[in-house]
Parts: sequence; structure tokens; C-alpha cells
Amino acid sequence: MESLGGLKRTQNCNALNTSHIGQEVTLMGWVMRRRDHGGVIFIDLRDRWGITQVVFNPEHNAEVHAKAHDLRSEWVLAVRGMVCQRPDGMANDKLPTGGIEVMVNELRILNSSPTPPFPLDDDSEVSENLRLKYRYLDLRRPSISKNLVMRHQASHAIRTYLNELNFLEIETPILTKSTPEGARDYLVPSRVNAGKFYALPQSPQIFKQLLMVAGMDRYYQIVKCFRDEDLRADRQPEFTQIDLELSFVDEEEIYQIGEGMMQHLFKATLGLDLAQTFPRMTYAEAMERFGNDKPDTRFGLELVNLTEIVKDCGFTVFASVVKSGGLVKSINAKGRGAELSRKNIDDLTEYVAQYGAKGLAWVKVKEDGEWQSPIAKFFTDAERSAMGEALDATPGDLLFFVADQPSVVHQALSELRLELGRMLKLIDSTLFHFLWVTDFPLLEYDVNEKRFSAVHHPFTAPNEEDLDKLESDPGAVRSRAYDLVLNGTEIGGGSLRIHQQAIQSRVFSALGISADDANDKFGFLLQALEMGAPPHGGMAFGLDRLMMILTGSESIRDVIAFPKTQKATCPLTEAPSSVARKQLTELYLRPDWKE
Repeated sequence: MESLGGLKRTQNCNALNTSHIGQEVTLMGWVMRRRDHGGVIFIDLRDRWGITQVVFNPEHNAEVHAKAHDLRSEWVLAVRGMVCQRPDGMANDKLPTGGIEVMVNELRILNSSPTPPFPLDDDSEVSENLRLKYRYLDLRRPSISKNLVMRHQASHAIRTYLNELNFLEIETPILTKSTPEGARDYLVPSRVNAGKFYALPQSPQIFKQLLMVAGMDRYYQIVKCFRDEDLRADRQPEFTQIDLELSFVDEEEIYQIGEGMMQHLFKATLGLDLAQTFPRMTYAEAMERFGNDKPDTRFGLELVNLTEIVKDCGFTVFASVVKSGGLVKSINAKGRGAELSRKNIDDLTEYVAQYGAKGLAWVKVKEDGEWQSPIAKFFTDAERSAMGEALDATPGDLLFFVADQPSVVHQALSELRLELGRMLKLIDSTLFHFLWVTDFPLLEYDVNEKRFSAVHHPFTAPNEEDLDKLESDPGAVRSRAYDLVLNGTEIGGGSLRIHQQAIQSRVFSALGISADDANDKFGFLLQALEMGAPPHGGMAFGLDRLMMILTGSESIRDVIAFPKTQKATCPLTEAPSSVARKQLTELYLRPDWKE
């Protein structure tokens, strides 16, 4: 292979246009496509920025043309030549460089390549495992490359916005103390402290609070975090969050900063102007209307509570559920009932079963207003009328009902709502609907652990109006927490923090953490809260999820340079992997462990 030999790149492969005609240029990149037309060889030369067509014509330079016969896909080239206008009828309006081509005078082959294991264009269907095994090739594909470019632009825009608001970018430790409240920690054994372990941070939560105690006032960090949890399409074992913390603030100021950051980000990356303020909804209202705390508000199909109407009805399933303290709720597929067949309904019944629903009752409203349904006969005219009025039922509508305990009803119907939105094409993918969800419960009861756990984290401030319930009725205490939801995805969450040691100790007690355990796990924080901790609060945004939405990607792995699979493995490096016995013994770990 040849060296550059003094050649210097003068432009990238997306920079040339008709204003450069007649200029000599040097380009470098990869062979994307090779075409031989009647002896003239055309190469689409690609780099990070784009594509330029370069031409090897035997009548122009026979020696260089002969050399070009060897070129194949993904070979690395340097070419020097003259910018020419493309012949009439040969321009490509889809490319910024589509009006020109480069007639090559000098060719240097910088490296060759075997045939890639898959085509490096966006039109080919390739298995994700194969793409991840050869991720360095996958990243050459235009769509994935553009995602990383936009990610850079997003990070730059975020830093610019926060720097202008007097935030300080401060790094916090990666090796820290394990505080197992929430997801599992990734543990790192210490060689120099036998039998002791570090944990990789699930978030910089405690450290950013300590920075507020230290008087830093406004902190941010675009930071790697780690959680050893079961994976889904929008989760990774290591992920990136935009982390903020501020002193002497209330919720309103944090909302304004969060909204301003999203406005700046969307303008910088997509050129979109967002609304100056985002709508808000309490947790209780979100659960009542949508069945979950991150509702997609781009379409309707809201849940309607029929519990009071059917509590004494003749349909035993509904009546018995209400008697046991459950709920009966419904969704009206307004005016779209005729589009769904009985098979569709049966498939939807199976779909909600995976979320705990024991059945899915349904009613089609006929043209004469009568109900077509196996359950219609169990209701009186008055009950049908009351249910129809609550659901705004009119001819052509299809009504769905789930009866069960509140958690099952809400999860099943919220998932049914989303599935109907997809099936009936009610979701406009060009819209961006933001929503603040507020007033979350502070604690929720964990039936497996037989104790209360924190809905967000144990440092979230309780609503001052509910403080007297912390010992007597912990489940009724509201928090000063808030989430930012975008198109049904939680992209950020935060809260005002507890800044008084006495209240923090009360919350630990409500969580079943003894004074000794609290001191062992969080003693340094409790001590800091006694040292003049200011009122403070903050937020963290998931950069990976944000980029997934901004780029329109179907998988979070398409916006991360080197992601893990859903099994938390890396096909490229084959991590995690076994390590040598010597390494284990140095860390005081047993080398004879077997699965």
C-alpha cells in the first residue's frame, strides 16, 4: 500500500459544488461504489461528510485509469484531480456534490479491504448482531454516522446553553460506594483493599448534592452511568445522562431551565421552534386519564372510569371486581370500530393478557345505537345509557373494558391504548409533545420486600403539606418530584432534594433503613446536610433516549457508538469475558466459580 507522500486533503467529500469547477483538489476516503461504463470508471468516494463522484478516464490519464481497475468496495484512497461539471443529464440533485465530478490525475491506494460482511448502505437489511460485531463498518453507514454527528451537535448545544446560564461542568467519581437503593450496582473489586468493592455510579446523585453543600451553586455534567438491570429496547447497562443541580431554586425555575434547554436543543439539531412553556399534569391525573405516568399525548383514546356506574350491574365480572376494591375502566376507539375485525379483537385480548388482564370485554355500537357484544344483555337500559354517555359512544364506535385491581387495569389499558394508536394510525410521528408530570408519590409499598421503597430515590423532598403523614401513612405522601415526558417516553426526571438532616433521617426510617444502616451507607451525606446545606434541586435527562427521538431511530443502540446487546454483551469485543486465574486471585476472588 502507498503512503500519502506529501498529498494533503484540500476538501471533504461533501464540500465541492459548481463554484469549484476548474480547481485542482485532493480528496481522501473510502470506495462506496464502483461503476465501469464503457471503459470509464466512476467511483463514489465517501467520508464522514458525504460523497463525491471521481472519474478515471483512459483518454485523460491512461496510467491512473489502469491502476483504478483494481479498486474495490471500502478500499481507502487519496485522489488528486480537476473539478468538472457533470455532463448534461448526469447531475444528481439528491447530493450537494451532484453537479460536479473530479477527473483524477493521481491515485494513491492507502489501504485495501476484503469484501465487507454486509453492504454499507441504508437500504440493506442486516441482522443487528452482525452489525454490532463489525460496528466499525456499521458506523460507516450514512444513517448511523449521521446519528453520531447529531449526538455531537446535541452535546455541544447543551453545553453552550448551560454555560451561558453560569453552570459549572464538574466531573464526579466513577469508582464510588455501593448504595443499593434501586437498581443493582455494578461492583468493582479492590486489589489494594482486600475484600472491599467499589460500585460504578447509577447516577452522580449524592456527589452533585455535595457540590451544592460546597457552594458550587449550579453544576452540570454529561456523564456515564451504570445499572445492572434487565434490558429493554430503550435501556443499556451503561448510558449517558445530562445531569443538573442548582441551589436556592424551586420547581418553577427548574421547569424553565429544562424547557429552555429543550428549545435550544431542538433548534440547534432539527431547526424546530418549540412552545415557550410545556403543559403539566399531576401523576394522579396521568394515571386516571392514561393509565401510566408517561402518557403519549399526541392522540386521544383516554381511559374512562366506569366503576361507579357498573358497581351494581348484572355482569358478575364487573360487579365482583368493584366489590373487591378494583376498577372498571374503558377506552372508546372513537369512530374506528368498523376497521377492527373479530380476529383483531381476539388478538388484542391476547395482547392485554401479557399485562395481567384476565379478559378484554368489548362492545360495538351499531348504526341504530344498539350494542353488539356478548356482555350487552347483562346491563339495563339505564346502565348502558350512563356508560354510553360517559364514553361519548356513538354509532361506529368500539368500546373496550378491563376490570381488575387498579395496577392491572391501568397497565393493560395504557398498553392497549398505545397498540390501538399504532393499529389505527393515530400517532403523528412528526409531532413532538412534551409534558411535565408532577406530584409523584414519595414512596410505594414493595410487596416482595415487605417495606416501602422510594419512587424516585431516597433523597427526594416530601411535599411539606404531607410531612405529618410520613410516619402514619407513608404511601399517601406526595413528593416534590417531576418527570419530563416526550411522546410517551420519559426523557428526564428530577426533584427538589431534602436539605435538612432531620427530614432525611425520617425518610430513611420510612424506608425501613435503621439509623445504623443509614449511617453506614449515607453517613457522609447526613453529616454534610448538617453543615449548612442550601435548598437545592435538579434533574437528569437521558441523552441516549433523547437522541433516539431526535434521529427517529427505532433502537437506542443506533445512537450509541459502541452499544451492548439486550443481553448486555458486546459482539465486537466479546465482553464480558473470562479473565485469567491470576487476575482473580489478585482481587481476592475465588477462581473456581462455576455457573
